[in-house]
Amino acid sequence: MQRVGEFQGEKSLLQAVFEHSAEAIAILDQQNNFVEVNRAACELFGSTKKDLIGQSIAVFLTSPLNWEHEQDIEEIQIRHLDGTIRTVEHSRVKELLPNYNLLVFRDVTDLKRAAAEELHREHQKVELFAEVTLKIRQSLQLKEILQTAVNEVQRILNADRVLIYQVFADGTGKSISEAVLPEYPAVLGVVFPEEVFPREYRELYGGGRVKAITDIHSPDAGLAECLVEFMDEWTVKAKLVVPILQNLNPQTNDSKIKNSKIKDSKTKDSKIKDSKIKDSKTDEPGIHSQLWGLLIAHQCKNTRDWKDFELELMQQLADQIGIALSQGELLENLEELIAQRTAKLRQVNSNLQQEINDRLMVEAALRRSEEQLRLIANGLPVLIAYVDKQQLYRFNNEAYQTWLGLSPSKIYGCHLEKVHGTEEYQKIRKYVESALSGEKVTYEQDITFQDGCSHSVNITYIPHINEQQKNVVKGFFALTSDISERKAIERMKDEFISVVSHELRTPLTSIHSSLKILATGKLGNLSNKGQRMLQIADEQTERLVRLVNNVLDLQSIQSGKIKMNKKACKVTELMIEAAQTMQTMATEHGVKLFTESVDFVVWADRDYIVQTLTNLLSNAIKFSPSDSCVWLSAKIEASPKKTRSKKLIPYVTFEVKDRGQGIPTSQLETIFERFHQVDSSNSRKKGGTGLGLAICRQIIEGHGGKIWAESCQQKGSSFYFTLPAIIQNNSEQTKIELTTSEPKESDRHE
Repeated sequence: MQRVGEFQGEKSLLQAVFEHSAEAIAILDQQNNFVEVNRAACELFGSTKKDLIGQSIAVFLTSPLNWEHEQDIEEIQIRHLDGTIRTVEHSRVKELLPNYNLLVFRDVTDLKRAAAEELHREHQKVELFAEVTLKIRQSLQLKEILQTAVNEVQRILNADRVLIYQVFADGTGKSISEAVLPEYPAVLGVVFPEEVFPREYRELYGGGRVKAITDIHSPDAGLAECLVEFMDEWTVKAKLVVPILQNLNPQTNDSKIKNSKIKDSKTKDSKIKDSKIKDSKTDEPGIHSQLWGLLIAHQCKNTRDWKDFELELMQQLADQIGIALSQGELLENLEELIAQRTAKLRQVNSNLQQEINDRLMVEAALRRSEEQLRLIANGLPVLIAYVDKQQLYRFNNEAYQTWLGLSPSKIYGCHLEKVHGTEEYQKIRKYVESALSGEKVTYEQDITFQDGCSHSVNITYIPHINEQQKNVVKGFFALTSDISERKAIERMKDEFISVVSHELRTPLTSIHSSLKILATGKLGNLSNKGQRMLQIADEQTERLVRLVNNVLDLQSIQSGKIKMNKKACKVTELMIEAAQTMQTMATEHGVKLFTESVDFVVWADRDYIVQTLTNLLSNAIKFSPSDSCVWLSAKIEASPKKTRSKKLIPYVTFEVKDRGQGIPTSQLETIFERFHQVDSSNSRKKGGTGLGLAICRQIIEGHGGKIWAESCQQKGSSFYFTLPAIIQNNSEQTKIELTTSEPKESDRHE
């Protein structure tokens, strides 16, 4: 029973396939009578299934069936009941079942008709092209050639107007040949102003552009409003424009005359329907041509969708016209052209040979240079790589294999994310993007080497800027050096300094306190010499205490143990507090201290900024001569850097200026390093430790600002630092003097 059910299911399936097949299927008996047909067969023969069954197929065939023919697929003609003849391909299966044959038909009538029409169009094109080409070969009468061209194009394309428009050197032009229907105005002989044919249009057509416009009023046409109005004056609804390029290459002209088969237009695969523009260029390498004029077809009755066949025909004809123009000029100056061409070819050949020799020498030098650079790069104990603007590796030295186990040949052309992994790539992505934007980037991080150990490395990205286009970044160079040993030494040094400083602080404090007690005389009076020695010991002990405190402060800031408590701070209050703190010292040194009151607000840690200002004021006072002035001022500015929202970042610049001895230009950068002093003997005399400016730099950089100095020897120095500003409205500036008198005009900053 199950087998019977399966059989019935298969039978139903086959019956459904038979009925709904797009191919016409017929089953015949041995006498070629219809036994069974499907729906498609009924449509093919134009009869119902009831009428077909039992009827001979010979009634519908123009020739008898040949069951003994060896071909699997054969073409025959069928006579439809409405009298039309249809061409079909059929395949047959003889003895599908005993005494039954199978026929499968496919209607190819429309395909045959389309092929015939295409062949007819090609025949028309060949005839027209052959006729025009023959006239070019037989006559040099350009006027006759041009008139024949427009007449034949109008006939073949069934266009309302066809004209040849010559473009003059000054940008004006006029029609020199035309074929137009009587009901439309003639354009022949009309001289058009330059603005009708702008320079940019001449350049486009001179490059070989073909422009087919289905509807001049369509927004997709891209025509200027004035040009649309001009077209309306001549009742133009659609147009096809092909440039006539006058070939300046004599060898190519001759070859084009001999070869009537012109290359297919590049617009064949880029046809744009529904009122769109079709553009193409027909440039050939090695051919130099200039725009002579235009071959134009107008449709005035209605819009028109131009076909590829029509574009090709117009292009081929325009090429032949260009050949005729060049041919005439060549025949007039043939000997001169040959001589000039020969001399030119000799010069070109000589130049080419020299260029080849130079290029071979340059290539050899480049190979040697590349080999030397690769040897140097592979010999350096650093990672060296080049990454292009798509973030793909284009060069890696052998250190990548030694350090990271990455073969340069395997990672060549790979993306950074693929080589380093998504997690690591996200860490370095911001630095990569900064480098590709043209900014040099340096940062430090820990990476795991091939030996499984974590190493501290310093990484620098140097942008590769295009020499011709200064704002274009082609990629960047990546230099990675192992700084693990340096980091370890710095940690040991910092730990040593910290331990020593802590161990020194307690005994120094005790010694300093004891010396202070002795100086009071409570434990007995000393001689003048003893009192002097006690004073020296007290001063040196105080200096050591300051040194230890500075070392500990610097160590704490660098290690990140101290967190800065940033908040909105008024600049005036910060400057006044620092100035008041240093007023006593200024009075002792005979220095006048001035500051300004400004209505600015900064985002900072109040205590640390006051400490920075007092350090800078202390240095300015100590190194200023008596009866001089020290100025403390501030101003608000906008950073040259922009945020992602393209807004300028406001910041406040503080300035501490003195009239001291100045600082040599060579030391303006190093004075911010630890234990560095411009004049050690003088600094010791003034009580300096060499850590004040280093502490200032750490504090300012911790606020996201920068600090620097400018100086002119024997005229004084100015120290600057910046802090992020908070914008306040209605800012005013007033002068406030913290001493009893204003500075003299001669004391002010020049």
